[in-house]
Amino acid sequence: MAHKIFIATLCRVILNTARRFAYPFAPVLSRSLGVELTAITSLIAVNQATSLFGIFFGPVADRLGYRLMMLTAMAMLALGMFAGGFFPFYGVILIALFLAGMGKTIFDPAVQAYVSERVSFKRRGLAIGLIEYSWSASTLVGIPLIALLIDRFGWRAPFFVLGGLSLLGMVALGILIPGENKKFDAHQAWAPFRSAWRRLFRKRSALGAIGFAFFLSLGNDNLFVVYGAWLEKSFGLSIIALGMSTALIGLAELSGETLTAAFADRFGIKRTVLTALTLCLISYGILPFLDRNLPLSLTGLFFIFLTFEFTVVTGISLCTELLPEYRATMMSFFFAAAGMGRIAGALIGGHVWLAGGILATGLVSAAFSSLGLASLAWGLYGWRR
Repeated sequence: MAHKIFIATLCRVILNTARRFAYPFAPVLSRSLGVELTAITSLIAVNQATSLFGIFFGPVADRLGYRLMMLTAMAMLALGMFAGGFFPFYGVILIALFLAGMGKTIFDPAVQAYVSERVSFKRRGLAIGLIEYSWSASTLVGIPLIALLIDRFGWRAPFFVLGGLSLLGMVALGILIPGENKKFDAHQAWAPFRSAWRRLFRKRSALGAIGFAFFLSLGNDNLFVVYGAWLEKSFGLSIIALGMSTALIGLAELSGETLTAAFADRFGIKRTVLTALTLCLISYGILPFLDRNLPLSLTGLFFIFLTFEFTVVTGISLCTELLPEYRATMMSFFFAAAGMGRIAGALIGGHVWLAGGILATGLVSAAFSSLGLASLAWGLYGWRR
């Protein structure tokens, strides 16, 4: 099982890097494509919109098998990345990132459901925490490498590299993860959707988790889409420096995932996620007051992404058990809600930044995170496994 988790995690590193590199390099992409910065943040929002399709792919994964969906996801990523590399136009880049987003939308619920079926809830925090190392690895390793590729070979180079790695990942998954031999009955095509959706919408804990995912992600992307512009404007950072500062965020995310793996099972997943979210919203509120020098600003960003990742990964561990008979469905709705939140955050982030700078950005992110805390607390009130 360990080697299967390992290769799936590597594939997620590729998917996450493809999905995330537009954030810190939004100014670079806007200049290269000859469009405004708001056009790139809108492109990011379209990329996040792919999460909405998860509400359909989740039940399909529960019915057809998780391996098939993982292979499909890697194929879509490869197609999108090669298209973006060969055809360097705004419309094609939009489609390329859309396909990358679709790949992640399909892959994530499938791999988490696959692992959750094979790992007990008592060890779930550790298992999910290890899988989620792929998120921090994309920032800690993937984004700095993207920066080097852009600096040396131009902004199109990352698309070709990510496309080739996607094909390799697809082959490795096909070899190492056996098929599940599930069959599709065309006469019952809509049955899995009806039963899964009905069960989810009748579950208070599931609805609370969906609201939590939406507001938490909205608050984070409100900051994430502009932090590169903030650092570039306030401290004059170069492309390489932006890539290296993003690696610091990756280290913060790695620390958050490690906290989940180390403490969530020990102290209780429910208690841990509520505590982590409280620390996250406090970190947003403090950030504007650290805008005095680069070390203080980076320290503030470090704690924001540490507590945010701690919250998200622990929340994922919890959500894998809220609807155990439809794990992929639950997780796909969780990610769909998170995607909707990121769409909203990406759309408002640029405008909030232009209107009030980092002060407005920090306070708005804290406010939406507070709503996420309220939603989760309502959903989990009285919940027991």
